[in-house]
Amino acid sequence: MSQTLSTVSLSVPEPVVASPRTRALENLNGRAHGRTVVLSTRRRPDLHRTMGVLRHGAGDPSHRVDPDGSIWRACRTPAGAATVRVAATGEAQVTGTAWGDGAPWVLAHLAGMIGEEDDPAGFDPCHPFLAAVSACVPGWRIGRSGLVLDSLVPAVLEQKVTSAEALRSWRELVWRFGSPAPGPGPRSGPLRLPLDAAGWAMLPSWEWHRAGVGPQRAATVVRAARIADRLQSIASEDGSAALDRALRSIPGIGVWTSAEIRQRVCGDADAVSVGDYNLPKLVGFALTGERTDDAGMLALLSRWPGHRYRVTRLIELGGLRVPRRGPRMPIRDFRAI
Repeated sequence: MSQTLSTVSLSVPEPVVASPRTRALENLNGRAHGRTVVLSTRRRPDLHRTMGVLRHGAGDPSHRVDPDGSIWRACRTPAGAATVRVAATGEAQVTGTAWGDGAPWVLAHLAGMIGEEDDPAGFDPCHPFLAAVSACVPGWRIGRSGLVLDSLVPAVLEQKVTSAEALRSWRELVWRFGSPAPGPGPRSGPLRLPLDAAGWAMLPSWEWHRAGVGPQRAATVVRAARIADRLQSIASEDGSAALDRALRSIPGIGVWTSAEIRQRVCGDADAVSVGDYNLPKLVGFALTGERTDDAGMLALLSRWPGHRYRVTRLIELGGLRVPRRGPRMPIRDFRAI
């Protein structure tokens, strides 16, 4: 496994420290008028890797990273729309500032979002590759957004298409049909709020098509949007297992989609994305040097009950690449069909 271990190469850009003049300009732009909380963390936080799973492509209009390292998100909470800026402001400190009607809600759930509620107790990275990656990302944890629809729509868009196709569709839908986020915006670009449940449910079929989303995926989003309040209540009150059952009762949502949602919404450390095109090959190659399928992946992950998603995410963070045996999947454009 020495070749495998040599592939671990992780880096995050160093944050740029804002000058006093820049901070003054930020206050003039309205940043000082948001609600703010300061959290003491149990370790030096790795916000970019923890919150990175909530970002759907570099061009995601609802998620921005500023040159100073701060992370900005626009989201729709049960209490209303919100913009939140999250930044590490000390060795073991995170500051969150939020605007909009949903600001109190998102700040109340900030600890979960940055992974402070994740409990890795009982996890033993008893494999050379996992041990090496764990040592490289000591501040990474599994976060939980608590927001079902924000993760459900992108997950459905990613069904049975390439990542490039899904990210393009998400970007176009949010730009065209979303709305400006409350409060000031980041320097890295304007923030857009994704549609609310009613907006997703009422989006015309031809607009889905123009965004490159086929009728089956569009219908799945519409069905889920119509019961979005119920799904949100289940996630908040009953947890991941109950949310899994509710999600999989919706036609068009299966094991893979449910796992992708629960990883982000509930911070479920055991939700495995069974049915993923690349994940079994990656897990097999990282742990044994050989490709495998879903059954083989689950057999390998059985060594870490309760932490199977933690293992697969660590493998992804390790930057390992499985040698290709054929051409890449073609990127299609459903808008031309």
